[in-house]
Amino acid sequence: MKNIIKVGIIGYGTIGMGTAKILIENKTLISKRTGKEIILEKIVDLDITTQREYQVDPSLLSTDIKEIIENDDINVVVESIGGINPAKTFIETALKNKKSVVTPNKEVIAKYGRELMILAEENGVDLFFEAAVGGGIPIIRPLKMGIGANNIKEIYGIVNGTTNFILSKMADDGEDFDETLKEAQDLGYAEADPTADIEGFDSSYKLVILSTLAFGAKVDFENIYYEGITKITARDNMYANEFGYEIKLLAVGKEIDGKLELRVHPTFVPQSHPLANIKGVNNAIYVKGDYVGETMFYGPGAGAEPTGSAVVADIMDIAYSFDTPLNRRNLRTDFEDIEIVGQGDFNSEYFLRIDCADESGVLAAISSVFGKHDVSIKSALQKDATEKGSELVVITHDVKESSILNAVKEIESLKTVFLVHKLIRVGV
Repeated sequence: MKNIIKVGIIGYGTIGMGTAKILIENKTLISKRTGKEIILEKIVDLDITTQREYQVDPSLLSTDIKEIIENDDINVVVESIGGINPAKTFIETALKNKKSVVTPNKEVIAKYGRELMILAEENGVDLFFEAAVGGGIPIIRPLKMGIGANNIKEIYGIVNGTTNFILSKMADDGEDFDETLKEAQDLGYAEADPTADIEGFDSSYKLVILSTLAFGAKVDFENIYYEGITKITARDNMYANEFGYEIKLLAVGKEIDGKLELRVHPTFVPQSHPLANIKGVNNAIYVKGDYVGETMFYGPGAGAEPTGSAVVADIMDIAYSFDTPLNRRNLRTDFEDIEIVGQGDFNSEYFLRIDCADESGVLAAISSVFGKHDVSIKSALQKDATEKGSELVVITHDVKESSILNAVKEIESLKTVFLVHKLIRVGV
């Protein structure tokens, strides 16, 4: 029985630093709980001279990747550099060298997770990625084990702290997107290039991971329909509040009649729903199972220490069963081909704003187009009548997305309609 487990960390950025700090500062606690002595053996980074917020013994630092992935003494490799290359190559090499791997890298898991899990299985080692979704929130392990006896029916996730901060701030302060994004960047909540967050890529990667595990499906990034938040305005938030909603960027996964509906987009969430009250950079993931019912996992979605906590939890899970050939509680490769429906077959209620002429017959013409495409109006308000026209605000009943898109296209062609603003889906 091996009582000492040695860990190597690739990448000494935010997450690598948080992981190192916890392994060092809580070493006694971790050893007591796992029954193993877990030692941080080496940290590799291209830059080992810049001062970090948490300083380690310089002897731990190296710029040579071989000191981790080709070091026979190291049992567990933490990959925390992010992106696809060279991260994927490092993970593959470590697995082939019979080292278990822990990674918070949502992009590499979303795009190559299944093949990496198979590679881990072939080499009798583990691949863990709790921190890839939700930062410090435990969600991967509960999907595998805690609620693993359930058929998961629905997942709704606020899984990107940057966009949640921006949308929360817009709603609370009545600001528009651009000024709020700048504030998020000034506070360090948004990157200098925030594209991955605000355009929905990051949330889509995480939805791939969640839906793969929740539904046991072969889900590829290309299967995910996604929209970002860049077209959300202060007026959208004003009307959301008036109708009793909060706007959130949701990652949505549903199993309906043996098919999967997978999408990321801004959503009008009812103020009575717990997800509507998730503010700032926090994340939350709502899961509905056939027997457990409704559950929600909430907490910090990013940051050195919360994410490092999830990484170390994976290391500990490996330690618990280190003397067995494979931790089959957590590694699975039995994913199925399940049909994923296209955008046109989504069903939802929809919110839309229409700038139109303030004259008789306009509402009737728009209503006629809706009726032609089987779109039923749930609520409608006419706002701000001026010499330039008026604004019609509509929430529809539940309808197939292809129908509402066809209706909007025809409405846009009406001479009395100046602009149809962004459609926003309504409800969870």
